[in-house]
Amino acid sequence: MPLLKKLNPTTPGQRFRVAPSFATVITTNKPEKSLLGKAKRSGGRNNRGRITVPHRGGGHKRRARLIDFKRQKFEIPAVVHSIEYDPMRTAYIALLHYVDGAKAYILAPEGLQVGARVMAGSGVPIQVGNAMAMKDMPLGTMIHNIELSPGRGAALVRSAGASAQLLSKSGKYVTIKLPSGERRLVLDRCMATIGSVSNSAHVHVTMAKAGRSRWLGRRPRVRAVAMNPVDHPMGGGEGKASGGHPRSSKGLYAKGKKTRDRHKYSTKLIVGKKKR
Repeated sequence: MPLLKKLNPTTPGQRFRVAPSFATVITTNKPEKSLLGKAKRSGGRNNRGRITVPHRGGGHKRRARLIDFKRQKFEIPAVVHSIEYDPMRTAYIALLHYVDGAKAYILAPEGLQVGARVMAGSGVPIQVGNAMAMKDMPLGTMIHNIELSPGRGAALVRSAGASAQLLSKSGKYVTIKLPSGERRLVLDRCMATIGSVSNSAHVHVTMAKAGRSRWLGRRPRVRAVAMNPVDHPMGGGEGKASGGHPRSSKGLYAKGKKTRDRHKYSTKLIVGKKKR
């Protein structure tokens, strides 16, 4: 069955709508109550109530799913009980029932099915959904949910359809190729999960109307060249002025200017630049 569905144009808002076909993947619409948390939203405001991140606010009420990014229940098998939708992320999530009675959510890898058995730890089989230290993986393995510090929890490669590749091992470090094309050193004791993240079709989803963005908490964005000079450096001018060099509302260049701190601690761990 297809992962996406093209809706019939019964209304103007559905004319160009391309939506995920949940029926092909999602197995339940009732989350595990013991793994729900409160989703706190700021609306783009700081502790003084000032807008620091524009174009955020509103949106449908959500309940956060507590995801296990550490996978530290070593050598304890678990069965995939369901594949579920998570409103807080682009990937699907999988509910695990461990043999000792515990339950946990993980990011669902592509191809993981209900009833499959997964496990974390040293010496577990190399199969989709299993997690282990990268020193125990064969070279060329496609991975996701990658830690940057041992025991701290996954920080890299967590969005829909993403995957990294284990390229080499040298001393206490391994080299991984990230989705951006960047090649980076990571400690070989860091955990990662085998496979790529689910919902790879997410990139082809089309909103089709402004209201659907509002449901997701995204507010309208006014073009800078349509503003007045008092509101933006690119505003003003007679007629359709180009606005000059692209820059932010605070005057910082938006295209071409390097924003990475040259003294950042992780610079020495990057061995290959991103794709341009």
